[in-house]
Amino acid sequence: MNIIVTGGAGFIGGNFVHRMVKKYPEDTIINVDLLTYAGNLETCKPVENEPNYKFYRGDIADADFVNRVFEAEKPDIVVNFAAESHVDRSITDPGIFVHSNVLGTVTLLDACRRYGIKRYHQVSTDEVYGDLPLDRPDLFFTETTPLHTSSPYSSSKASADLFVLAYHRTFGLPVTISRCSNNYGPYHFPEKLIPLMISRALADEELPVYGDGANVRDWLHVSDHCAAIDLIIHNGRVGEVYNVGGHNERTNLEVVKTILHALNKPESLIRFVKDRPGHDRRYAIDPTKLETELGWKPEYNFDTGIAQTIEWYLNNREWWEHIISGEYQNYFENMYGERLS
Repeated sequence: MNIIVTGGAGFIGGNFVHRMVKKYPEDTIINVDLLTYAGNLETCKPVENEPNYKFYRGDIADADFVNRVFEAEKPDIVVNFAAESHVDRSITDPGIFVHSNVLGTVTLLDACRRYGIKRYHQVSTDEVYGDLPLDRPDLFFTETTPLHTSSPYSSSKASADLFVLAYHRTFGLPVTISRCSNNYGPYHFPEKLIPLMISRALADEELPVYGDGANVRDWLHVSDHCAAIDLIIHNGRVGEVYNVGGHNERTNLEVVKTILHALNKPESLIRFVKDRPGHDRRYAIDPTKLETELGWKPEYNFDTGIAQTIEWYLNNREWWEHIISGEYQNYFENMYGERLS
């Protein structure tokens, strides 16, 4: 099969590309990414020379570009990771989130209708459900939890989800959606919480923690998330939403202290800063549907996963130091420049 993976130079998409290229050598994995600030083609170095891997640089909201890729590659499956995903950035510039997350999704859906794909999968987020109270640990997000967004980012993802479901109901497009809890693991862009704290702690810099640090997230290792999506696109029921969660709730402060302890750094590096507007208090996923229908089980708990993640960042300093310096943005020209001239 030919499988298009949009956003395949990003964190989760890049890990998914690694998995699919190696696991399915008979399939062609087509990575489509615009390489905006969070798209890092160095993430794909481990597979860039594999015979079943291809890369196209372009905007999924550009219908002409998307149609050219579809015409050339005749995809059977499309997995859409491409999205603006940083909540803080959505507060300062909501428009780019509408462009990428809503218009980009609709453009892909239209191309899927035109070319008759076998499955379109939308990678969404548990943030579309809003948040849960800290004093109700018995409450979890299920697939039937009403959408109740808090930020421009989550609103754009919820809008995309609704378009995906509407294209299934109106046009019969074969779709699935997954909504995941907070991911962590290798190749995570350094502005996100865990890699940011690792890189700053290694440099003995202050670690900024929003508010009181009591916000709770359900942490999911990226490889477990990729395994879930692999199951869903091959065996999931068309028209269904599947929640993907790690059963690993931690406060932000607990996460930061775990990192400091692992790196033998003092807690005095922690600095509490003004909270961001509309900061959700708690996310927690109930993945029962995914577990019972498709037999998914996470491989990592948080203790094993965070240890593996910290070790990866220690062993791959060049990757994240290139991002911090901005050098990663030159990789496309260095890798593909002569081929395009």
